Amino acid sequence: MRLFLCILILLPLLSTASARADEPAPAFRLPLLDNSAELSLQEQRGKVIYLDFWASWCGPCRKSLPLLNNLRNELRQQGVTDFEILAINLDDEAADGLAFLQEFPVAYPTLHDASGNIAQAYDLRGMPTSYLIDRQGRLRGTHQGFRPGDIESIRSAIEQLLQEQ
Repeated sequence: MRLFLCILILLPLLSTASARADEPAPAFRLPLLDNSAELSLQEQRGKVIYLDFWASWCGPCRKSLPLLNNLRNELRQQGVTDFEILAINLDDEAADGLAFLQEFPVAYPTLHDASGNIAQAYDLRGMPTSYLIDRQGRLRGTHQGFRPGDIESIRSAIEQLLQEQ
């Protein structure tokens, strides 16, 4: 799995293409990274979801997770409760992801997909890759790679979906 994902990181890192837009997001139920509970995408229906695939060895993830956490916290402070970030860690060992989160803590749920089955269901092609999912559970956008300047376009896309009924 790690070799497969390492190869993927060599693909172009930034793409806003969304070949699967408006299709239902693939369903999943995964354990939290600390294995304390499970969470499903279906349980989040009614919220705008930013689904972020990451791994401890992913360099851009060191920048993306803290900035995404700041964005989520800012929206929460503004009273936005119908938005959530779900992070899916793809490390073989949960301990690697947990060690990463000790250095780069986040307040949003972090799940673990050690088998890579959910990454395959989403047709993951690079690291990190994120999917924007609307309140009805449809894929509305894809963001591949991450540079700090990307956070503003991510914020804009999220705010646009939040304005939809």
